[in-house]
Amino acid sequence: MDEATGPRTADRRRDAAATRLRILHAARDLFAERGYERATVRDIAERAGSNQALLFRYFGSKQGLLTEVLARGGLEQVRATPPEELFETALRSMLTNSSAGTADRSLEVYLRSVGRGEDAAGTLRELGEEYQRALASLSDAPDGPLRADLSMAWLLGIGLMRTVVAREPLAGADPDEVCRLVLATLAHLWAAPAEGPGGAAGGP
Repeated sequence: MDEATGPRTADRRRDAAATRLRILHAARDLFAERGYERATVRDIAERAGSNQALLFRYFGSKQGLLTEVLARGGLEQVRATPPEELFETALRSMLTNSSAGTADRSLEVYLRSVGRGEDAAGTLRELGEEYQRALASLSDAPDGPLRADLSMAWLLGIGLMRTVVAREPLAGADPDEVCRLVLATLAHLWAAPAEGPGGAAGGP
């Protein structure tokens, strides 16, 4: 290795990696705060202290940036978290103000962006499907996917009321207290027996 150029090459790589990470964090926060459509490439680059040319160089497009934000956050979280811990982990991430840190904000991105443009639809749909599959495995009932969707609807509804509408007392409630109340009720959803068409619990 050329000793004169080797250290400079390593420095450039470190700088590039740091810039890339700043862009990802800026995009994560702006997508969570404004939604995919309203978070412009220019604003993301400015918040990252970078420029649009580097953003496109590293991620190819705004959609490519969203894909990586979700891959590094929500999809990674779903795949690394045991299903029985996933709902609480996701709930706590939405209840905790993570805008200044590096915590996952994928469900906030999902909440503010889903249904608001075809550009991001496929990536957001993948995240929702990954959550559904993981949560559906918590119930032995044949309607496990429905139960998973109901739990997701509750999770996103809590996020909507707390972070978007900012409705009190939920907006200012202690995360531990919210988790205690929600998880105690949610346990019945996973444990409740399936019912047949007539309303009675299904049998063999």
